[in-house]
Amino acid sequence: MPFFSSFYLVEASSPIKNGGHSLKVNTLLLIQSTKSPMEFAEQLATDAHQYNGFNLIVADIPSKSMVYISNRPKGEPIDIQQVSPGIHVLSNAKLDSPWHKAQRLGKGFKQMLNRYGKNEVNVKEMVEKLMKDKVKADKSKLPGICALDMEFNLSSIFVEMDTPLGLYGTRSTAAMTVGAGGEVSFYDKYLEKGVWFERTVNYHIQKLK
Repeated sequence: MPFFSSFYLVEASSPIKNGGHSLKVNTLLLIQSTKSPMEFAEQLATDAHQYNGFNLIVADIPSKSMVYISNRPKGEPIDIQQVSPGIHVLSNAKLDSPWHKAQRLGKGFKQMLNRYGKNEVNVKEMVEKLMKDKVKADKSKLPGICALDMEFNLSSIFVEMDTPLGLYGTRSTAAMTVGAGGEVSFYDKYLEKGVWFERTVNYHIQKLK
């Protein structure tokens, strides 16, 4: 199970041999292979510098293995980390970076887990209660990567802002839970032609080891 985020960093443009499409194709090949997340990460690291800035999480749920890969900051060795059990948040910086939206989401998720206790968390509630949050950061606590107004508008978990080219922001969000017996519930809410749609998919995977 892979998922991406771009790396939010202003840097001088340079020729990129492989774009995001190629990276996604390579990652999709992982799903069809027998490689472990770490084996895939080590393979990707050989040419990860050729891509635009990215964060990639690769997880194998049955073996409870999760690996984080990033090719930024530029010029530094490719970052490969085994993700430890617990709560982690990934935005557009490195894993667990203390950005406003990441810290706010992590805090909200912990509170939700405490409220549910040992019961299964409702995936739709995760999206509606956590991912629709439009609270922005204090301007004095922004990372200072780009123009202040732009950075301020991008600092909330749910992004929605007017630009000269039209409305810009969050177009989809999803949540997934996996039970000990392999029961999976996936909820997705997405924007299409100005209308929000939602869907829930329930299925089973190989029993967890």
